[in-house]
Amino acid sequence: MKLLVPVKRVVDYNVKVRVKADGTGVETANVKMSMNPFDEIAVEEAVRLKEKGAATEIIAVSIGPAAAAEQIRTALAMGADRGILVEVEGAVEPLAVAKLLKAIIMKEEPGLIILGKQAIDDDMNATGQMLAALMGWGQGTFASKVELAADSVTVTREVDGGLETVKLTLPAIVTADLRLNEPRYASLPNIMKARKKPIENLKPADLGVDASPRLTTLKVEEPPKRQAGRKVGSVAELVDKLRNEAKVI
Repeated sequence: MKLLVPVKRVVDYNVKVRVKADGTGVETANVKMSMNPFDEIAVEEAVRLKEKGAATEIIAVSIGPAAAAEQIRTALAMGADRGILVEVEGAVEPLAVAKLLKAIIMKEEPGLIILGKQAIDDDMNATGQMLAALMGWGQGTFASKVELAADSVTVTREVDGGLETVKLTLPAIVTADLRLNEPRYASLPNIMKARKKPIENLKPADLGVDASPRLTTLKVEEPPKRQAGRKVGSVAELVDKLRNEAKVI
């Protein structure tokens, strides 16, 4: 069985994001970029499934600039077998990503797609669900446990009331949550081996998909800075300030 794992290039989670001076977006020039953390969890889960003998091949897919090949190499160093890079300059919206992934799925015919539940740059949390709708496949979102069988996958997912377990007929879509696993660090030998693993380069036109954005960003601005806290001498003074200054009661 093939496993397909989409990975996204995002600003590293340790970096403080800065808005561009012209307000058109966030600054990415000379900023450390890395694989989306939820996608890293998805790669780790795919590698673990392969190590258990439940899968034969892992394909890492990234949709973005040419530099996204770096994130595919990271996935290859973690244990993926080969990569596919769909080069797109500029923003790519979830629907376009889902359509591109659908085209790749039709070509590769994987049995299971595992991806992060959301990307930390836009927090859309939509690609997995859109892909499942386009494919007409079952989906297990926010997965905290995945058990793969010959013709089905059982997903334990986190919901508001606790945990829910669903059984999906393969092929299916699974989106990884934070508590699914702890991603491994790629060893130096595996990083060296990853350089020799193949990455196929494609364009959206090669897949017959129009990746043009449907939304226009009008302006991006930082949230207002929080005011420093103040100590009050009594409950009466606190209530007075909440009512007359903060105007929250």
